[in-house]
Order: sequence, then C-alpha cells, then structure tokens
Amino acid sequence: MSDRIIRALAYGGKVNIKCIDTTNLVEEARKIHGLSPVATAALGRLLTMACLMGSDIKESEDSITLQIKADGPIGQMSAVVDSKLNVKGYVQNPNVDLPLREDGKLDVGTAVGKTGMLYIIKDIGLKEPYIGLTPLVSGEIAEDFTSYYAKSEQIPTAIALGVLVNKDGVKSAGGYKIQLMPETTNEDITRLENNLKNVKPISKLLEEEKSLEEIAELVCGDDKILTLTSNNTPQYKCDCSKERFEKGLISLGKTEIEDIINTDGKAEVVCKFCNKKYEFSSTDLEKIKLIAEQK
Repeated sequence: MSDRIIRALAYGGKVNIKCIDTTNLVEEARKIHGLSPVATAALGRLLTMACLMGSDIKESEDSITLQIKADGPIGQMSAVVDSKLNVKGYVQNPNVDLPLREDGKLDVGTAVGKTGMLYIIKDIGLKEPYIGLTPLVSGEIAEDFTSYYAKSEQIPTAIALGVLVNKDGVKSAGGYKIQLMPETTNEDITRLENNLKNVKPISKLLEEEKSLEEIAELVCGDDKILTLTSNNTPQYKCDCSKERFEKGLISLGKTEIEDIINTDGKAEVVCKFCNKKYEFSSTDLEKIKLIAEQK
C-alpha cells in the first residue's frame, strides 16, 4: 500500500486534523542511508513532519526545509519537502546505536539531544526565505514542533509522530497534526485533550492497519469528521543532478577549482540526501574553471 495523507475537519469544522502514513518513504530513507534503528526513528519523524507541513505549500516552486542542530550523538538532521510532497533528508551520524529506554522504546530524545535549535526555513517566493527557530524542549521531535507552533506561530497544536522498527526494517511510520480553529470552545478543548490521553501511538494504530480516516476519528473522538483527501502521494525522492553539483563547483571559484585539478585531477561529489555519486573528470573541471573565470 502506498503512503498517503488526509486532512479532516472535526467538531463541526472547529478542529483541523491531518493524518499521514509514511511507512514506505521512511523505509526508503533507511535503506538509502543505512540507518540504525534509532536513527531511522529520528529521521523518520522529521521526514513525516516535513510532509505534514509540506501539505500546506501553495505554489509548485516553493519548499520547506526543517533542520535540527543539537548536542546529541546523531548530529545535525535535515529534511526538505516540496509542494508535491517529495521529501528527502539526512542525519549526520546514521549509525548511532543507543540502549533502549526503560519502557523498551527507542531513545530518540537522547540520540537527537535536548540542547539545541529547531529551524523551519520556508522558501515561499519571497525575496528571502522565511526562517523560524525555537529551542528544543525534548529532542523527541513531535514535542519540539508542538512548542514551535505555540511560540512562533501562536497556534494551539497537538502533534504525534511515530516510527516502529523491527529487525526487517520499518514496520510502520506516520503522524498527525491537530490545530484548533479560533471558534473552538473550552468544552471542545477539554474533550479533545481527554481523548488524546487514551489514544494509542500513531505507529501502533498503523501497525494495526487502521485507515487514516479511522485514525482521525479515534484521535479526535469524533465519528462525524469531514475527510478531505490529498492529491499528492508522499514519497522519498531526491532531485539532485550533475548540473546542480556543477553549479556548486563553479561557486568555489577559479583558484579552488584549479587546486582540485592540480591535486586530484578529478572530483567526486556525493549527494548527502541520496548517496548518489557524480564524477567530474579533469576535462569537466577545466570547463567548469572557464565558466568560473567568467563569473
């Protein structure tokens, strides 16, 4: 079954919820990067969050980049999503291995780190990208984004992100984002909060093969939700190309390119998002150097 995302309205339109299944794309990321279980869970959560936020992108050329820079052993993390929900990402140290927590769950918070910053970079057609940032609160990622929405966007938001990993790979992955409309009453909020306390983790619900529509109903405690499906299928997809890396080499300038030619005679560039390698021969580099001279 392919990954998918839905948007639904609950409580008579006063509560907005998005539910997403990212099992396949997180498994693809695990394979590409050779991720350890805890790194799979961490990057999987960030990729899932990127897709939830990417579903709000209006223009085809726009994109959102999420970055976490913290003191955990996993190092820097990043995810980039476009308007079609093509997402890519990486972690600095994909082989991080930590003991399980006392409750038997993967210790994502320790892997990511609790001291650091969360960056949200929205390239949405403005002269300069919009950059929002907030300190991490736990490193568990869902809690960190909940804090971001409360502080930076001042929108009451509940977020759940989950990745279930077994010896064969990713068993289930997904998430949901709930946001309250201005007309939400205190009674609605209390009802929703009480319901969320008793809901199983999103990864468990997906493992039980609950549909996204069923999950939206369970999460909200409302069996009369209005479901709006998305036309986009979330997928792990990198848009790198040799031309793009050529532009990067040009930006190094004539002197540095000349140094590469004299030292190595060639260049190999590896995409950090998909691990694809691009070779540049000495002839390629000479051409690139000429272009750089004309800049």
